[in-house]
Amino acid sequence: MKPWQEFEIVRPLFGEVQWSSEWGRYVRRYRTATIVMSRKNGKSALVSGIILYLLVGDDEESAEIYGAAKDTKQAGKVFEPALRMVQLSPVLAHRLRHIKSSRRLIDEQTASQFEVISADADAQLGHNPHGFYLDEVLSQPDGSLWTAMRTAVGARAQPLLICMTTETNEPVSFGADMIDEAERIVEDPARAPHAFAFVRKMPRAQDELDRLARLHADHPDLPVSLDVWDEANWKWANPALDDFLSRNALREEALEARNDRKKENSFRQFRANQRVQTATRYISLDLWDSNIGELALNPAWMLPRLEGRKCWAGLDLSSKLDMTAWCCLFEDGALWWRYWAPESVIPLLNDPTGGAFEQWCDDGWITVTDGDTIDYEQVYDDIETDCNTFAIEQCIYDFWSGEPVRQAVVERTGLDMVESKTTYDRMTEPMKELTRLLKVREFRHFGNPVSRWMADNLEGKTPRDDPDRIRPVKPDRERSGKRIDGMPALLFAIDGRQRAEDTSSVYEQQGLMIL
Repeated sequence: MKPWQEFEIVRPLFGEVQWSSEWGRYVRRYRTATIVMSRKNGKSALVSGIILYLLVGDDEESAEIYGAAKDTKQAGKVFEPALRMVQLSPVLAHRLRHIKSSRRLIDEQTASQFEVISADADAQLGHNPHGFYLDEVLSQPDGSLWTAMRTAVGARAQPLLICMTTETNEPVSFGADMIDEAERIVEDPARAPHAFAFVRKMPRAQDELDRLARLHADHPDLPVSLDVWDEANWKWANPALDDFLSRNALREEALEARNDRKKENSFRQFRANQRVQTATRYISLDLWDSNIGELALNPAWMLPRLEGRKCWAGLDLSSKLDMTAWCCLFEDGALWWRYWAPESVIPLLNDPTGGAFEQWCDDGWITVTDGDTIDYEQVYDDIETDCNTFAIEQCIYDFWSGEPVRQAVVERTGLDMVESKTTYDRMTEPMKELTRLLKVREFRHFGNPVSRWMADNLEGKTPRDDPDRIRPVKPDRERSGKRIDGMPALLFAIDGRQRAEDTSSVYEQQGLMIL
């Protein structure tokens, strides 16, 4: 076992226990593990050893250990190394019996077994797994098999479910969801204290590089730049480099990939472990959480602190069947959001948020309107209330909101409404300013939980021919269960403040000079 395998995966995964009053003994902290790194870095061999430990070394009677992948041939890439380990160990070879026809290892001493199963979730509902691995998650069509196993471990004291994968190129997929969640756990372990994550991906943007430096300070293998061709960056996504992964082989692949776009995409995905797409996650939660300021228990708590103060507003209206967001950005960086949603979307968004969406509605962070569509009169009433409470300079609104909305707001409030779009031309500067403000901690969002969820979902897209331009990408509402409405509203508010700064008088900036 190499040092990085021992000290960054095995020891952390198995080395921490906690007292379980339910079982009356100490049990492992981690019940799931996600390992994300480039191909040919020994994922399968490492997990083979872990699986054998769960089979014979975990003091579990009648342990059921299962392995799966896209097909049984792929799943066998973990079973075969495990079998070879057994054959090379006199102790294990004496203790375990191999049933070749069913790819199964039997431990008659504890009535335990390890076998490869098919990826058919419906056929795997009767198991009681103590251990399970799912290889190359990027090739799974959906999460049904993982869910079948995840929901079957309730009768075990310390089960361990492992998924391992290389990065996917499908942004809306089970594999992408698992990888994204693993990255969030690395940033914020408290979001899932029972989940272990080891993620090694070469960064694609400066913000990602900065995030790695914050999260893994002083790690000797950290990438030094965004250059995927720089060998100094390779070891981060390939921790086995120069151990059992050939540097010369990577050099040859890199040389071929630099002159062939198709090969470049493969190199980026399988060697740099990058998601080959133009849209990437934009906000790191550790940065977002460093801009809380004071933590608000509810929206009403903030109002006395913001009343009468100057601000700029942003309005992002979706269809009547979904959420709408309004954001006010104050001169000192304080932020105030309102969210509206028809009651029909609560069940749709409650599951993706782990039941939090309904709680946010109950706590007043989201205003729920009756029926299947948003009541725009409620939206107009609330905007009018804010106009009477704050000194709103201007409101930037989404062009797609439509002229009737603008007319209704202006008629009620007299607010200066300026249309905009979520295009590269209009969003590049606000998105860059959003990043800057987060880094220098000039925001105060008071821990708004809905906005935190949306910030976590925000992705930025850049054109291939001009990586300096960027715009937000709205998620597939039907497939992903994600929403970002509060982020475009914030970007519109930032846009409004930037417009005001651009048009301010030179005398306001420098004063008068008398000659």
